Amino acid sequence: MTHDVMILVLGATGSTGRRVTEQLRAAGHTVRGASRSGQATFDWSDPGTWEPAVSGASALYLMAPDGVAVDPAFVALAVERGVERIVLLSSGAIEAMGDERLMAAERTVRDSGAEWTILRPSWFNQNFDEGFFQPAIMAGEVLMPLGDVRQAFVDADDIAAVAVAALTQDGHAGRAYEITGPGSLAFGEAVDIIGRAVGREVRYLGGDEDYIAANGFSGESIHAAKAFGALRALGDQPVADTVSDVTGRAPKTFETFAQEAAARGAWS
Repeated sequence: MTHDVMILVLGATGSTGRRVTEQLRAAGHTVRGASRSGQATFDWSDPGTWEPAVSGASALYLMAPDGVAVDPAFVALAVERGVERIVLLSSGAIEAMGDERLMAAERTVRDSGAEWTILRPSWFNQNFDEGFFQPAIMAGEVLMPLGDVRQAFVDADDIAAVAVAALTQDGHAGRAYEITGPGSLAFGEAVDIIGRAVGREVRYLGGDEDYIAANGFSGESIHAAKAFGALRALGDQPVADTVSDVTGRAPKTFETFAQEAAARGAWS
């Protein structure tokens, strides 16, 4: 895909969208960054924002915030208005966890009539410094009912690099990419690495009981614990070579991420 096409990036102020936008612009591509508060206004709940965002775009980085569905009507509009290539941010293990929202998004993209690539990353490193684990790290205690099962945490910079390749290069159409970091860690090991990087103890509690109790014994927390139990039952997550195969460079290690985040004061 040539540099003179317009690439629309949804979620352009978020963890991956921001990085996709930055990497595309650094490579000389024309980008429209869209979000509720971005360069271009886009709101899944306001269809009036859809057409102005997609107008003139030939490629689309497609994502929706957690809990928000990818509306098939928007995808149909994007293709009708000239989008020929869609890269969807999905997630790993969605079948095991029963994530109907992302399974539906994948079906929508596969049936869209455009070239598609699906990204299925593991847990983001940035969950710990930009996302929902950051307050827990600050408080010194992380709860996640995954016991000692190892996860192949991946950096958002590396997810974005794979997305940029799929948006701008040929050879990625019809592919669903599992995206992981270079190794796998139990949550307790990841939390220990962060604790060493910031110079203080951070505890990890990995049982269902702790998680459910901390979330008020609600039906929602019990349902979530069951979904995490299904993920735990899969066992240790395999490491994929996607980042190195697609980008030509090794993915960032969790240790490097933790050191960099601590150095810029993410947990100060």
